[in-house]
Amino acid sequence: MNRTGSGGVDVDLTWFKSSYSDSSNPNDCVEVAIAPDAVLVRDSKAPDGPRLTLTSAAWSRFVSHGAR
Repeated sequence: MNRTGSGGVDVDLTWFKSSYSDSSNPNDCVEVAIAPDAVLVRDSKAPDGPRLTLTSAAWSRFVSHGAR
C-alpha cells in the first residue's frame, strides 16, 4: 500500500498487526504502519478504509500510556 508522503512522493508502507490484537481471531486486528512523518493505524478488515494518522510523538504517548 502506498501513501503520498512529503513533497508528493509515494512511500511504501509495511503494515503489521498490533501485539494487542486478539490472537484467537486473526481477522479482527488493528494494523500499524510507520511512515517517515507519521504513524498510521487501520482496521485489518478494511485495509482500504479510513486510517488514523498520528504524529510520532502522539503515537509514543499512546503506546507508553498502555504499558502502565
